[in-house]
Amino acid sequence: MQADTYRHKGMRLKMTELLRNKGISDESVLCAINVVPRHVFLDSSFVEFAYQDTAFPIGSGQTISQPSTVAYQSQLLMVKKDMKILEIGTGSGYQACVLAQMGAKVFTIERQRNLFLKTKALLTEFPYHIKTFLGDGNKGLPTYSPFDRIIITAAAPEIPEILIDQLKPNGIMVLPLNDDNNEQKMLRITKNSDGSLSKEEFGNFRFVPMLKEIGND
Repeated sequence: MQADTYRHKGMRLKMTELLRNKGISDESVLCAINVVPRHVFLDSSFVEFAYQDTAFPIGSGQTISQPSTVAYQSQLLMVKKDMKILEIGTGSGYQACVLAQMGAKVFTIERQRNLFLKTKALLTEFPYHIKTFLGDGNKGLPTYSPFDRIIITAAAPEIPEILIDQLKPNGIMVLPLNDDNNEQKMLRITKNSDGSLSKEEFGNFRFVPMLKEIGND
């Protein structure tokens, strides 16, 4: 793993203050962003840009989301220590590490085999116990359900009922949902104790598309 120098830490602190100025107010999110070294999740040629609020390609047609998006989704999840969180779309592993740094028990699924193997190896170099799975995120992880929180890090064509079923009562799902303008509305869905859903919208974002269910490609 790449070294985490005083220079990197200084750049990370500046990025954290930028996110605070952009409206991120959850101190546990800001603390995690300030701790997790984003540059190690990027190709070494991008290190100089690692602490700008920019998305970057990570291979297999996927990207590492810009820090403000990671922070925003994390804040919407309202994470508490020891919560079980299911992440759909491991990608670089950065979002999973931010959640783990916040004290969550993270279960994460990646569809792209090459990316999965690369990220799984990287995550072993961190002090977190993140459970990684190669598989179809559309199906979730029913064996390990129910989850306190579910986060989807790719553009979903619809609210996935299979994943809603894997939420605990009063659990929360955060996802970018496609609209008609090829953008996504960030949604926070709360599964009420009676099984009904409460939905909140939080503005437009752009994500890579969530891949179709295996067998329906």
